[in-house]
Amino acid sequence: MSIEVIDEEWLLSVEQVRSLLEWIRGHTSADRAVYPFIRTVAEQVLRPGEARALRVRDVVLPKDDWGVLTARHRGVARKVPVQPQFVEFLREWIDEAGLREDDLLFRGRRGGPLSGSVCQRVWEQAQEAVLPRDELYSWRLGEPITILRESRLAEWLRIGISSFTVAELAGVAPVWLALRYPYCFGGEDVDIDWDRLAKAMALPKLKR
Repeated sequence: MSIEVIDEEWLLSVEQVRSLLEWIRGHTSADRAVYPFIRTVAEQVLRPGEARALRVRDVVLPKDDWGVLTARHRGVARKVPVQPQFVEFLREWIDEAGLREDDLLFRGRRGGPLSGSVCQRVWEQAQEAVLPRDELYSWRLGEPITILRESRLAEWLRIGISSFTVAELAGVAPVWLALRYPYCFGGEDVDIDWDRLAKAMALPKLKR
């Protein structure tokens, strides 16, 4: 299995993600769906294509409770829990946009799918406005929106969420996470109880 490792230095911090989303929220008046779309990619760790294909009927949003979102990738559906705060955000967005059950959750100006090029343009403008002018700056401007998903997945692993849980939510295999973000696994000095390990590894005595 060949999976490209994403360099840790390319990942966005939680504060950078928050700042980028805040900038986008204030600069997308003409394309209102861009902000909720990009925020959904970040908060629900969806692939942009999965988020773009969502319809209102794919989200269950009970008031003051956890919701659920059905994402689809290559014909396979998975359920993603939606925290109450984000449930309220999506409920408000659906009401504001006047969306019905069969409508796309994030529509373009003419009612069709949200334009990927429009989203990427706003995303690059946000990067230019928010990110520090360091040695990575010129390269970051070309990064796709998927870096939000990448950064959040790595963050979840860092704070100790089970790799099996993260894999299930993201629609990938646990081994994919280990190969993609190896720095999120181990790497710390651990005191090994060698006597206990020896007992665990030992087989029962065999007859000669």
